[in-house]
Amino acid sequence: MASRVLNKTLAGRVVTAEEAASMIRAGDTVGMSGFTGAGYPKAVPVALAKRIMDANLRGEKFRVSVWTGASTAPELDGALAMVDGVELRLPYQSDPICRKKINAGDMEYLDIHLSHVGAFVRSGFLGKLDVALIEVTGIREDGALIPASSIGNNKVWLDYADKVILEVNSWQSERLEGVHDVYQGFALPPNRKPIPLVSPSDRIGTPYLDCPLEKVIAVVETSSPDRNAPFSAPDEASKRIAGHILEFLADEVKKGRLPKDLLPLQSGVGNIANAVLFGLQDGPFENLTAYTEVLQDGMLSLISSGKLRFASATAFSLSPAKVDELNAQMDRYRDSLILRPQEISNHPELIRRLGCLAMNGMIEADIYGNVNSTHVNGTAIMNGIGGSGDFARNAYISFFMTPSTAKKGNVSCIVPMVTHVDHTEHDVHVLVTEQGLADLRGLSPKQRAERVIEQCAHPDFRPALRDYVRRAGAASPGKHTPHLLDEAFAWHRNLLRTGSMRTG
Repeated sequence: MASRVLNKTLAGRVVTAEEAASMIRAGDTVGMSGFTGAGYPKAVPVALAKRIMDANLRGEKFRVSVWTGASTAPELDGALAMVDGVELRLPYQSDPICRKKINAGDMEYLDIHLSHVGAFVRSGFLGKLDVALIEVTGIREDGALIPASSIGNNKVWLDYADKVILEVNSWQSERLEGVHDVYQGFALPPNRKPIPLVSPSDRIGTPYLDCPLEKVIAVVETSSPDRNAPFSAPDEASKRIAGHILEFLADEVKKGRLPKDLLPLQSGVGNIANAVLFGLQDGPFENLTAYTEVLQDGMLSLISSGKLRFASATAFSLSPAKVDELNAQMDRYRDSLILRPQEISNHPELIRRLGCLAMNGMIEADIYGNVNSTHVNGTAIMNGIGGSGDFARNAYISFFMTPSTAKKGNVSCIVPMVTHVDHTEHDVHVLVTEQGLADLRGLSPKQRAERVIEQCAHPDFRPALRDYVRRAGAASPGKHTPHLLDEAFAWHRNLLRTGSMRTG
């Protein structure tokens, strides 16, 4: 296969993954590409993990800090965590080994809004970036970089790293060229300008990433696939959640509060979100648009069916079958999708102005509408807030979704008080479980509590929740948001002690 490194200067810097890994020093901070298992470097992180393991055997401490766009894959997060090679990780992860290290206190983790990362780097809040390790689809003759299946934070890494290592992955389709839109107008206050985007389909940048050739210290050629996993078929609970949302949207259109083609859709990653997207296939809505982080199977199917006119994202997150479909029919899809830096895909002002309908998952919600999307029992991180906060606070309508119970029905996902708050009651408009949908807009705290219990809680847990509200209303010192703090947390203490929250 012909090399995709067409620039003569960079063609002279092609090395092995092991040689490139040797250029990363202990203590370095490395900004790596990758967003939800797409477009992450595949070869150099594995070689770096081997180098760290060898250093460990010699009794030498070798750790690096890893910044990415979002979650990556076992070849990156898993490989480096396995050898205890990560000092600090940001801004989002979903790797089980990383999670275990973080919760054991063996890895520092900075869980921040995805839209904040670029500005934090430009402002110097995060310290120095030593190396950028970026996967690209190819390098043009003029040195321009053709992005891969995600953009994420790649631009800011290339701009601010002292040194750059590129992985040129021939597995990535050459037809990706032209799909990307890299905005060039980022600045810090007081020099920020309005971002000239008024529709998800607007192009406001260039199709390529730029990097001074002198910063590139190594180029590694690879041919490994992204972490593309099939989505499970929607279960009954997911279908019911999707049905509640679609019924709600139809009612909002009927009441004149949404246009017939809705507003730009944002959807978190996962089977429930995909169930909603697939549900839209049979719904009455046409000429839809999406302004989101990740383009999943459901959105590709909506484009294929003609229901979705355009989708803007920062990354793909597709099953293997959908990747094959996308690559085979890229000329057909090209005019209907775009990938942008995550500073644009998650930009609060754009989300607010476009009026996005944000649909995200959660671990639990409390009776007043506060949502925990990151922590189990208040102290153990699951994955991270990701982009849900960017969208929840700024969406036209912010939905949070979950089955009403977990742990085979023994744990209620609707609780008196969440043990960790990621999204306050002020940012949560609609809660949805398979039991029903609670529209919380315009309701006082006590009114929200009644609606959340009756619409979203599992029937097995409603009596205990009703009893809590009744007694809190009588005994709480404050009557605006009544709580019995000891009892609220007793739900979670009971779970820790017995593994069950069936309290009545």
